[in-house]
Amino acid sequence: MIEPGLYLTFIAACVVLMLIPGPNVALIVANSVAYGTRFGLLTLGGTATAMLIQLTLVVFGMSAVLGVLGAWLEWLRWLGVIYLVYIGVRQWLAPVVDLTKTKPEPRSARSIFLRGLLVSLTNPKTLLFFGAFFPQFITPEHDVQSQLLLLAATFVALALLLDGCWAVLAGRARGFLAGRGRFRNRLSGGLLIGAGVGLALARHR
Repeated sequence: MIEPGLYLTFIAACVVLMLIPGPNVALIVANSVAYGTRFGLLTLGGTATAMLIQLTLVVFGMSAVLGVLGAWLEWLRWLGVIYLVYIGVRQWLAPVVDLTKTKPEPRSARSIFLRGLLVSLTNPKTLLFFGAFFPQFITPEHDVQSQLLLLAATFVALALLLDGCWAVLAGRARGFLAGRGRFRNRLSGGLLIGAGVGLALARHR
C-alpha cells in the first residue's frame, strides 16, 4: 500500500503536470477550437488509449526492474527528483505556446481519434517520464506492482478529467487560452521545481 502522504503528493504533482500544455493538450485544444468540444473529447479518447498502452508497459516492466534493483530504489528516486526539477526549469524558460494555432485534424471521427492515439503513443518522452516519476511514490516494503497499478489508474483518471476540461474550455474560451501563455509557463515551472525540491527534502529526512 502507498503511504497516504506520498499518494496525495502524487495526485498534486500529476495535476500540475497535466496543466502544462504538451502535444496531447495542444491537439485536443486545436480540435476543440476548430470543430467543437465533442471532437476534442474524441481526441482525448485517442490520447488516453495510448496512455493506457504506455502505462501497461511501464507498470509490468518497472515491477520486474524494481524487483531486481530494489537496493537501487533510492538512487532512482533521486534521479526522479533531478528530472522533475529539470523539466520545471525548462517549463519556466519555455517559449509561450499559443494553443489556438496548432493545426487541427481533418473533420473525421476516425482520423481525429487515430491522430490522438499516434501523437501520444509516439512521444518518446512519455515512457522516460513515467519511468522517472513513478518510483518517487513507491514504498519498497509493500507490493510494488499493486502500488504501480494504483498510481497508473490514478494518473489515467486524472488525465481524463483534466484533459477533458481542456477540451471543454477550448471550445468556449479561445481568447482566454491564447492570452496567458507566459503566466502559465511561470506558474507550472515554479510548481514543478517546488515539487522536486519538496521531494528531495522529504527523502533527506
